[in-house]
Amino acid sequence: QVQLVESGGGLVQAGDSLRLSCAASGRTFSNYAMGWFRQAPGKEREFVAACSWIVTYTHYAGSVKGRFTVSRDNAKNTVYLQMNSLKPEDTAVYYCAASLYSGTVNLGVADKYPYWGQGTQVTVSS
Repeated sequence: QVQLVESGGGLVQAGDSLRLSCAASGRTFSNYAMGWFRQAPGKEREFVAACSWIVTYTHYAGSVKGRFTVSRDNAKNTVYLQMNSLKPEDTAVYYCAASLYSGTVNLGVADKYPYWGQGTQVTVSS
């Protein structure tokens, strides 16, 4: 079992940056793949970024590649999502998720993640 708590959301203007954090409980955080997903009002939840349990492997949605960076600090049981050059279309509730999935092909598949945080709101004004 792992519990996840996101923080760092807020209201920013287009072009600004935000860093989201997701703190995980448990002693085996380093074994988990960590993902970030988002859901905008009236839209389906979508994949944003993920970091495999192998720290050096990351995967991004095309819409955020080059603007967002996912990273993890296993000593702090925390995964981060650095979001730069934010756009109004990035407005959503952002969720972090954890999985013992050891592969890389399906890191963007929400069903691979059994553990989810409560979400943090990110609002980008134009």
